[in-house]
Amino acid sequence: MQLVSTIVLDGLIDASWIFIVAVGLTLIFGVLNVLNIAHGNFYAIGAYVAASAAGWYYAGGDSFPALGLIIMLGSTLVVAVVLGPLLERGLLRFFYERDEVVLVLVTYALFLVLEDATKLIWGVNPYYAYEPYVLFGNVSFFGLSYVGYDLMLIVVAVLVGVLLWLALNRTTSGKLVLAVIHDRDMSSALGINVTRIFVVAFTIGVFLAAAGGAVTAPKISVQPGLAVTVVLLSFAVVVIGGLGSIGGAAVASLIVGIARSLAIHTAPWAELFIVYMVMALMLAIRPQGLFGTEGLRKI
Repeated sequence: MQLVSTIVLDGLIDASWIFIVAVGLTLIFGVLNVLNIAHGNFYAIGAYVAASAAGWYYAGGDSFPALGLIIMLGSTLVVAVVLGPLLERGLLRFFYERDEVVLVLVTYALFLVLEDATKLIWGVNPYYAYEPYVLFGNVSFFGLSYVGYDLMLIVVAVLVGVLLWLALNRTTSGKLVLAVIHDRDMSSALGINVTRIFVVAFTIGVFLAAAGGAVTAPKISVQPGLAVTVVLLSFAVVVIGGLGSIGGAAVASLIVGIARSLAIHTAPWAELFIVYMVMALMLAIRPQGLFGTEGLRKI
């Protein structure tokens, strides 16, 4: 029983940050129809900026440690506001009418540029932002002690999913986004500002990826190579859940998180392999993913 509870809780913790990042990728695909390979870079940049902000704040010896976490999350908003409109208007919009393979190559080139840019700005030495990790103390479950910060990530992921769903399905702006997703040409003919929808959706996607990096920065050492691992996991989630499906991203994140946790506790050698095995099985059985549809894109 203890092993099962450990696998489930560890899987939920892992799934929480994966979902925050992957739902940004699926939102961008749903609206812009762009499979953004550079999405992992936004995660890495968010982690670096948050770690730098935390280092600056805690170096001053301030007596409000919780404020440091708020500053870390706020710094990711700056990343999104700067990079989102800049990359969407300055680069991607010139390739929307091209073949999808061209867009993949463009975002891959962007991935390489941003990967080197992070090394030029922050160097190759790791950054640490461990101070917020102790803010929530420890919590005991089934005789096991967990860091409260890890469990807080589960709550944050649930809030992100609920708020995003409500924003898309219960607000006027969200319904405009859904209209663009289903038929951008008809939406434009009806007077919807498709250009603005593209910019906003891409910026939100960047923010979610950067926020995912910020909330995981206290758990890890922020160093070069983060983007590759994260973008591969995000693609696995999107493929398993279905391209452009937010509900699919949530379910797929749980599958990936629990699969990784199961491998770590029972067969550590299969930790990386098991995710891609699940993705390959999904492609073989249901190529459109769990919640994907054939011929009609849906979010």
